[in-house]
Amino acid sequence: MSTPPKDIFDAKLFLAKVGDGKAILEFHKNQKIFEQGDVAETVFYIQKGKVKLTVLSEQGKEAVVAILEPGHFFGEGCMNGHKVRISTTTAMEDCVITSIAKAAMITALHDEPKFSELFMSYLLTRNSRIEEDLIDQLFNSSERRLARLLLLLANFGKDGEPQRISPNISQETLAEMVGTTRSRVSHFMNKFRKLGLISYNGHIEVNNSLLSAVLHEKPLLKERD
Repeated sequence: MSTPPKDIFDAKLFLAKVGDGKAILEFHKNQKIFEQGDVAETVFYIQKGKVKLTVLSEQGKEAVVAILEPGHFFGEGCMNGHKVRISTTTAMEDCVITSIAKAAMITALHDEPKFSELFMSYLLTRNSRIEEDLIDQLFNSSERRLARLLLLLANFGKDGEPQRISPNISQETLAEMVGTTRSRVSHFMNKFRKLGLISYNGHIEVNNSLLSAVLHEKPLLKERD
């Protein structure tokens, strides 16, 4: 008599359910999930909504360092020995987020290869993004950095159709992420719109022509600050 097959572990289903050391949390727009300096003992996973990560310098200057979407983890620094949060995370819209206590996270990574594979894939992708962001900041103009950021926010190059960029992502937020002023971002956005690279209809829609301009380094993206 054959042995019944063991239940197949579904990593995303695991993240969507309440369990030992796990909770499903809801946050409203502009509500903080954790703040810089808070005790770090939990990892979070976004099921629904967008979250921004900001860092505040000793001089009081705040910068947006990332915008996270469904399928992204954050707060994983606690797994690497960070005792306190090094950034603040804020819901940009209504969010549903899974919180996973550090001990439960360690157990899941040890016992469930599929979950470990999902988490490692995320970390490797994020590490590559950080390296690309550093190169972008070092060698590209603010105009080209903005173009690349718009493509990333619209999920160009990922499965499915490019997404419209939420109106919750303001020009001020874009400026902080690009490392320039809001007036420069406004200038470039108007330029992109006039050239047909993007369009506005409540949301920002990124056109394929912007991707082409970035890939082929067309003159409009070579202007320096």
